[in-house]
Amino acid sequence: MVEGHNDEDHHHHDRVDSVRTDHGVRGRGNFIIAGLTSGHGVFHWFLQSFIVLLPEIETAFALTKVGVGSISTTREMVSGLVTLPGGILADVFRRHWGLILALCMGGFGVGWFIIGLAPDSFFPLLLVGVAVVAASASMWHLPAMASLSHHYSHRRGTALSFHGIGGNIGDAVSPVITGLLLGYLLWNQILTIYAGIPIFVAFLVYWAFKNIGHDVNQENHDLRGSNRGRLEQTRAILRNPLLWAITLVGGIRGMAFVALITFLPSYLSNDLGLSALARSVHFGLLVAVGIVFTPVMGYLSDKYGRRLILVPGMLFLAGIVLLMSQFGEGVSLIVLIALLGTFFYSDQPILTAAALDVVGEGVATTTLGTLSFARFALSAASPILAGLLYENYSMDYVFYYVTFLMLVGAIILAFLPLRRPESPADHGH
Repeated sequence: MVEGHNDEDHHHHDRVDSVRTDHGVRGRGNFIIAGLTSGHGVFHWFLQSFIVLLPEIETAFALTKVGVGSISTTREMVSGLVTLPGGILADVFRRHWGLILALCMGGFGVGWFIIGLAPDSFFPLLLVGVAVVAASASMWHLPAMASLSHHYSHRRGTALSFHGIGGNIGDAVSPVITGLLLGYLLWNQILTIYAGIPIFVAFLVYWAFKNIGHDVNQENHDLRGSNRGRLEQTRAILRNPLLWAITLVGGIRGMAFVALITFLPSYLSNDLGLSALARSVHFGLLVAVGIVFTPVMGYLSDKYGRRLILVPGMLFLAGIVLLMSQFGEGVSLIVLIALLGTFFYSDQPILTAAALDVVGEGVATTTLGTLSFARFALSAASPILAGLLYENYSMDYVFYYVTFLMLVGAIILAFLPLRRPESPADHGH
């Protein structure tokens, strides 16, 4: 962890109960995690709906598989480009985290309006909307995760996993509802209707979190100095080879995740001939299982260490995806999707927690932004490559590609000296 903590750190494990309460209920730890988790759910509701609608978008714009992949590549590239300066700005303007979160939510709605209004003859406008959505969603995560890391520093894996649950709930519910709506509305009509919700929610976000950065600012005594001191600390942290090794694994994991999640809808729709509702139910199952297992895995990683959970989990995912290439239809596919959900959404929050174990909380958003940029840079080309494999061969080769990536990530993790998550006792002496 970053040096310089003072003697009051031995009470740090009680931070969730000792957060400043002069802002009323909005200053309490439970309100913060509940609010950020709910906001995260809104983002994932629409992002997952968009993924479910990809076969309809593919048909509407007459896209090739590489064209479909270019949508995900645009999202990954913009997300990465935003997180690099975004993390630095979020640290510098931490007193305005509430405003940043509100603007992200509002911008998210604007992006969906652009996508929903894009004419079938002008695909670039859809990509512009995807870019706005990606920038807003990516920027939201930086102050949200840094705040949770601060308030729950000794239960970091658990807190970030609960933040992930908000996303998982949105992911699980939205496919079924979107699938039902497809029976009555066109894909772009659904997204246009959805777009108004984040704009309304943005006002609630500002009310709820307008002081969230003030609390972090007041309790981070080490960072009350100049921005130059913050920059020097960031520079020192980013020289840590362990941090970059974790980032490499995160990038490899991102490559696997985005390849599978981009083309699984096309596989279910085009290869298996499933209806929109059946396709949506399959996705709902994938995420519903993740809702149960994500906090469990986060808790276990806090208790027993990150590597002990991550390595077997990624090996398990590799095995499940490989089986999908052989038994990817009917009842066996349903079983495999349920098994895939046990760890498919759990690994990213644990990897983030592993990075924050190294970084600490002082310049968390700067570091998260830099690492996220590196991860997105690695994963950006993956949907295009997966699209080429799908288009020129079959979906089986996408499954093989994802399996290979998961194995490589697990092997690298197995040799990393990941830090043991801190316990309250670490500051008690």
